[in-house]
Amino acid sequence: MIHFFRNSVAGIALPERFTNPFHYTPHALCVEAVREVQEYLSGMELWKRKPDEGKMFGVLIVRTPDNRIGFLAAFSGILDGSYLHPYFVPPVYNLQAPDGFFTQEEQHISTINEQIRQIENDPDYQQARQDLTAKSSQAEQALSTAKAKLKADKATRDLQRSRNPQDIDTSALIRESQFQKAEYKRLEKHWKEQVGEIQHRIDEFTKRIETLKAERKQRSAKLQQRLFEQFRLLNARGEEKNLFDLFREEGQNNPPAGAGECAAPKLLQFAYKHGLHPVAMAEFWWGCSPKTEIRRQGYYYPACQGKCGPILHFMLQGLNTEQPDLPEERQFTEFPEIVYEDQWLLVVNKPAGMLSVPGKTPRLSVLDLTRQAYPEATGPLLVHRLDMATSGLLLIAKSKSVHEHLQKQFLAHTVRKRYTALLDGNVPANEGVISLPLCPDIHDRPRQIVNETFGKPAITRYQVLERTERHTRIAFYPQTGRTHQLRVHAAHPLGLNCPIVGDSLYGKKAERLYLHSEYIEFVHPATGQKMQLEKPADF
Repeated sequence: MIHFFRNSVAGIALPERFTNPFHYTPHALCVEAVREVQEYLSGMELWKRKPDEGKMFGVLIVRTPDNRIGFLAAFSGILDGSYLHPYFVPPVYNLQAPDGFFTQEEQHISTINEQIRQIENDPDYQQARQDLTAKSSQAEQALSTAKAKLKADKATRDLQRSRNPQDIDTSALIRESQFQKAEYKRLEKHWKEQVGEIQHRIDEFTKRIETLKAERKQRSAKLQQRLFEQFRLLNARGEEKNLFDLFREEGQNNPPAGAGECAAPKLLQFAYKHGLHPVAMAEFWWGCSPKTEIRRQGYYYPACQGKCGPILHFMLQGLNTEQPDLPEERQFTEFPEIVYEDQWLLVVNKPAGMLSVPGKTPRLSVLDLTRQAYPEATGPLLVHRLDMATSGLLLIAKSKSVHEHLQKQFLAHTVRKRYTALLDGNVPANEGVISLPLCPDIHDRPRQIVNETFGKPAITRYQVLERTERHTRIAFYPQTGRTHQLRVHAAHPLGLNCPIVGDSLYGKKAERLYLHSEYIEFVHPATGQKMQLEKPADF
């Protein structure tokens, strides 16, 4: 499984520390290894048969016991229906082993699923459900008609009593009322029995279905628990722990689906088992992007914290791992440029890299600086936020009442905003609307994903301003305000498929994120005047 470089890498110095898989810039040896792996992938028939396929791959630079430098390659999950491919390291645990418990138990669960399908498709069950619908409708109609007649007859009796109270035999009217009510009760009982007979037939089927589903749930839980225990992972100290224990130590009851099947754990596990010393690591995407996440062919990606965090934190123990390769944080101590100010509010031009509100670090935010500069101001102050990497206009209220008024305008979508961005690539249409629902990626925060089921509506109107050979300058008009909305809508294949330049989450790093909020329009809470403020981007 170990590959030795076809081209000489003698001139490339080894890294002093092992890669931090969550924050890294690919080492030159990894770049060379990835180039060779991509050449191999380009020749695979898989991409011709399945042009929509996409997969995360990884490389691990290793040193052999005789001090030779080579690399291992791996893929995440399953590739072309199999966990085993000759060029790549094997999985930590092969779920497809023919004599393994997983395959055998999956057959039992598949048998249960087939039994459930047979019951659900049973002609007698289907007929009973149709009969129940029809009978329930008949019962509802009959009882509704009878109830209407009861009401009409009561109204007639009440009218008789009011017109000729002395000439009316009230006892006869009472008997008539009692008889009709009793008749209605008998009718109600009749239909209840009719519907009940059919419901009883259905219940016999549903009881069998629920019994099978309960057995399936129990078997699945036991299978999952046993599977977690089979993923026995090693670290550089030679220690071993299973998946269940690793996630339980992190305060999680169970590992998420697919944990332990990513490229990084596979690579480290193989190296430890075969006496190979890990030197550097990198992961990259190859093929088409999935429909939810944003992945671009050939781009490098960090390991996700949700699935791989507890695993890699353990597996890296015993290695001299580098500190996170984070960009140098710029400290902001001066109040941002004021674009507009009066006694009720102000609008500032937030620089890129400055927090809108306090974060996990002690860095000063716009909110911190506003409280220092305006100690007499009350209320939440900031009416909205911008991502730390985004620059541009930020609206600040000096009182709670002004803040509430402006917040209502945001909630009513009457505040107009325009962003300018520089995109990596060419957008063919001059203008259009992007509508892709968004929600957080629970396994890889703070990333957002497109999800038709759980995502919240996110709508962006855009207009191309300028095109160059490599870039598109564009204006965004967000109709909603979801987290990372413009960044995802720009980068996603179903959006513009052109990430914003400098977007380290959904594209490639640069000196900054080229996204600027340059225009805002709202109604002044105190004067009622339409405010139109603009600060052009400096890029």
